[in-house]
Amino acid sequence: MAGIPALFRPLSHCERENFPFIGSLIASKFGSMARLIEGRAIAEKVYLNLRQEIAEVKSKGVTPGLGVILVGDDPASRAYVRSKDKMCRDLGLHSVKLELPSSTTQMELLARVEELNRNPGIHGILVQSPPPKQIDEAAIVRALDPRKDVDGFHPQNVAKLVIDDPSGFVPCTPLGVQRLLIESKIDISGAHVVILGRSMIVGKPLALLLMQKSKYANATVTVVHSQSRDLEKITQSADIVIAAIGQPNFVKAEHVRDGAVVIDVGINRVVDAASERGYRLVGDVAFDEVSKKASAITPVPGGVGPMTIAMLMSNTVKACRQSL
Repeated sequence: MAGIPALFRPLSHCERENFPFIGSLIASKFGSMARLIEGRAIAEKVYLNLRQEIAEVKSKGVTPGLGVILVGDDPASRAYVRSKDKMCRDLGLHSVKLELPSSTTQMELLARVEELNRNPGIHGILVQSPPPKQIDEAAIVRALDPRKDVDGFHPQNVAKLVIDDPSGFVPCTPLGVQRLLIESKIDISGAHVVILGRSMIVGKPLALLLMQKSKYANATVTVVHSQSRDLEKITQSADIVIAAIGQPNFVKAEHVRDGAVVIDVGINRVVDAASERGYRLVGDVAFDEVSKKASAITPVPGGVGPMTIAMLMSNTVKACRQSL
C-alpha cells in the first residue's frame, strides 16, 4: 500500500480538460483495448463532494482532524505519509504528523497512540504500516480508539463490516475499489467477483464489502489464494477480477474471460534499466495483454492507488460527523 506521492496527487486542470484525449492516446498505442477506469478522475469527484461535507462540518465550529504516526524512515512510507498530509491540508482538514525514530519502543508508540485517542481535535488516527520489527502491529491496532480507526483494521470495525453495521469504518483500499466500480457504472449486484488475495488489508474486507446485502454490493464472491486449485478456471468464470496479491504481472490474458472487468490493486517496483529511476511501477495484472480482453480495467499507476487516500479522507470526515 505504500506508494509514491505522484500516484495520489489530484489531476491538474490541464489533465482534467484533456482526459478523454489522454485516453485516446493510450488506446491508439495499444490498439483495441478495454475502457480505462481512471482512479485519479474518480478521486477528484470524491474530493469535490468532501469539500462540501467539510464546509458543513466547519459551519458547526468543528474541523475534521487526522493524526498519522510514522515510525522509522522507510522512503516509500515517508512519501505516502507526506501525500496524506498534503491532501489533508488541500482539503482544509487539521493534520497532525508524528514522525518517530526507528528505535521507538512498543510502549513509546502506545503512549503516542493514546495521546491521539484522547485528543478531541483528532477524529481519525492512522499508524503507517509496516512498522519496524520490534513493534507488535496487531497490538497497536487494538490500542486505537475504534471510533478513530479510519484505516478500519480494529476488531470492532472488522466486526461491524461482518454484520453490515454502517457506523464502522471499512479499510480504505476495499472502499476505494467499490467506489471505482460504482462510479464506472459497473453492476456489482449478482456479478461473480473473484478476488486474488486474502489479506486483511484488501482481500478479506473487500469480499465482505461486496457480498453485503446493499444497493452497491450483492455480489457472489470467490476468494482465491496461493493454495487454490484450478485458479485459472476460477478466474475465467468471473465477471469482475480483482487482483491483490503483490506479484507483478501475475494475472495474464488466460486468466480472464472476454468482457470481464479487471481491477488491479497491486503496485510493484520492477527493475527497468531504461528508466531514469532504475525501476518502473507495474500492477499484479499484465496490463498490455489483459486490456485486450477486458471490457474495463484500472491502470497502474493511476487506478486504485489514488482512491486509497481519497477514502482515507472520506473516513476521516465520517469519523468527525459521528463524533458530533
